[in-house]
Amino acid sequence: MDASGAILTRLRMQLSSLPALLGGARRRDYDVRVGDKWSVTEHVAHLARYHEVTIERVRLILTEHNPTLDAYRAEADPEWPAWRGVSFEDAGLRMHAARATLIGILESITPEQWTRTGRHPRFGDLSLRAWMEFFLVHEGHHLYVITKRARGLE
Repeated sequence: MDASGAILTRLRMQLSSLPALLGGARRRDYDVRVGDKWSVTEHVAHLARYHEVTIERVRLILTEHNPTLDAYRAEADPEWPAWRGVSFEDAGLRMHAARATLIGILESITPEQWTRTGRHPRFGDLSLRAWMEFFLVHEGHHLYVITKRARGLE
């Protein structure tokens, strides 16, 4: 399987782990913050919002020559306060809808387009493939934290 095929497979499958990662956690516990740390619901809302940001970035990489893309920080995102108030269910629906859009875009691009680059302020020039690997690792980190939070750890 080529690199783009592997990325698309992971994009299609990675979120399917969420129900198992939530285990037997009670729904009411999804909204509980631990100190100043995000709740399960806030992590899912962050992932949903990050999908939208990533779709915008992919479109820029595909249409502009090596655009500079700022590092994403939810706290600096003017849309984040509204996203923080979204229910777990709504965030999940939005995340899956954006995931379908992202996969649709990536399924339609050529091998050459996977090599197009965007500049990250810390990591420098990254190919679209590297951006998507970064996206999946970032998402995986949040799924890990969601797993801990759902079990009352940390």
